Amino acid sequence: MIPAAPLTMQPRRWQQAWREAVRDPLELLDLLGLGNIALGVSAEAAAQFPLRVPRSFVARMRHGDPHDPLLRQVLPLDDEMRPVPGFGLDAVGDAAAKAGHGVIHKYEGRALLVTTGSCAVHCRYCFRRHFPYAEETAAANGWREAVAAIRADPSIEEVLLSGGDPLSLATPKLAELTDALRAIPHVRRLRIHTRLPIVLPERVDAELLDWLAALPWPVAIVVHANHANEFDAEVDTAMRALRDAGAMLLNQAVLLRGVNDTVDTLTALAERGFAAGVLPYYLHQLDRVAGAAHFEVDDATALALHAALVARQSGYLVPRLVREVAGDASKRAMTASGDGRIPPSVA
Repeated sequence: MIPAAPLTMQPRRWQQAWREAVRDPLELLDLLGLGNIALGVSAEAAAQFPLRVPRSFVARMRHGDPHDPLLRQVLPLDDEMRPVPGFGLDAVGDAAAKAGHGVIHKYEGRALLVTTGSCAVHCRYCFRRHFPYAEETAAANGWREAVAAIRADPSIEEVLLSGGDPLSLATPKLAELTDALRAIPHVRRLRIHTRLPIVLPERVDAELLDWLAALPWPVAIVVHANHANEFDAEVDTAMRALRDAGAMLLNQAVLLRGVNDTVDTLTALAERGFAAGVLPYYLHQLDRVAGAAHFEVDDATALALHAALVARQSGYLVPRLVREVAGDASKRAMTASGDGRIPPSVA
């Protein structure tokens, strides 16, 4: 009898797609037929915050279009290296809200875990592009310090998984966390903020879905899409599978100049997301992180765009226009007021 050959562990489909992501700006431009166009690409910006974009996401970009809204979100440009007053390294006050290793506690009743620094795509406007992930991830040491911080505070009813991207972690690592959270009686809800089902829908595999379906709490998954073109048939399938596993799906977008700063584009995003079973949740004004100033849309324009959305769309298709302000007790809803200020609102 010939002995069986030892089993070789093969990477899962999503992990293989992750490894094959485009990491060279010139390769990205070449794939899009833009190899002869400089586009202000910055080697310095790419060295500071490397390019990473899955090939399936590249396939959704318009070939030959240097102004494609998906390309603009990921391409490192010279604009990132220009210092702009008011733009800093910690745009939303994460450091001041630290409550444990990788634990951020800004808002009453909720704690956010910075689960990992890894993402399948590097968005150039990322508000944590300068975050010290090497020292501050909740997954370190088997989640022990993060879980202890949540256990010690009975006011925390909802745990938010963020990052980086929590779904960049292998499912057994996520299960390690949720198994520990099950023993904390005051935890009642789980929220997962992730871009992976949009940019790398292969991540929504049977193992992940089994984990979600077995969780003891209501689960909200907040995906992140900024443009209708980010949705395709594979993303639709992933969204359907997540809903079938019992998750409520919401979308948060960032208002970005040159990407989605028109009424037609924002309308198309809301309608395309809803067709995939995702409700609009937040439309964020840009977090003023260093390197992202070229994406900023001024407040007056943002308010006018949102007012036009309200006039055009059914209420459930209108996201809340918000800004995060360091030290505030909630996200700040942006609404025109008689004194010209932007009043705070419950997040």
